[in-house]
Amino acid sequence: MTSSAPVQANAGPVPDAPADAPADAGTKLPAAGSGSVFLIVAPSGAGKTSLVKAMLAQRPQMELSVSFTTRAPRPGETDGIDYHFVSRDTFLRRRDNGEFLEWAQVHDNFYATSRDWIAQRVAAGRDIVLEIDWQGATQVQRLLPAVVGIFIAPPSIAELRARLTRRGQDAPEVIERRVAAAETELQQAHRFQYVIINETFDVALAQLLTIVDGSGLRFAQQQARHPELFRELLRATPA
Repeated sequence: MTSSAPVQANAGPVPDAPADAPADAGTKLPAAGSGSVFLIVAPSGAGKTSLVKAMLAQRPQMELSVSFTTRAPRPGETDGIDYHFVSRDTFLRRRDNGEFLEWAQVHDNFYATSRDWIAQRVAAGRDIVLEIDWQGATQVQRLLPAVVGIFIAPPSIAELRARLTRRGQDAPEVIERRVAAAETELQQAHRFQYVIINETFDVALAQLLTIVDGSGLRFAQQQARHPELFRELLRATPA
């Protein structure tokens, strides 16, 4: 499967949050103003993390939200930079206290995004990147309707399996579970405005940067960035 440009999918209905989501999860956050909030979602092995790192290197004004997780760190990962690694008990306590904007259980581990951190950055009009699963993304879409949703897909299931194998971090049975999960996750791609098929890394990165740059030119972002100009442009013409 090949792609020469990011595919803009028809967004489907967003489901209700999990029954045990934070009690205040339905409260919308401040409007993003001049900044944009990007949700980047992909099955394991699709290349999401590598693409995001490369994007941030070329767009240093963007900020990556550091998620909380109960999984163990992988080789080379640093607490507070790649993830906030916490125990299951700590995670559940924070969740029950309403400290998370979204949370989800993926591959027997919990993941979540800090509500306060996102609220502060959104209020300041910053460009924010959330690397999250599709379940968490649907929760954020409900709270921040103007988010930009991007789904990263592999060129095929066979290639996804090969990438997970080459990564050398999981046992064969774990890889098969991830592949099975990916087949389910790929069915959620219609929930996002854009789909990038990561067959060639440099092409996928160029497509991602195109989406990011174009999102900053939306009317709401431009109006917040240039309020005086838009007041003049939108002033009613005298009769």
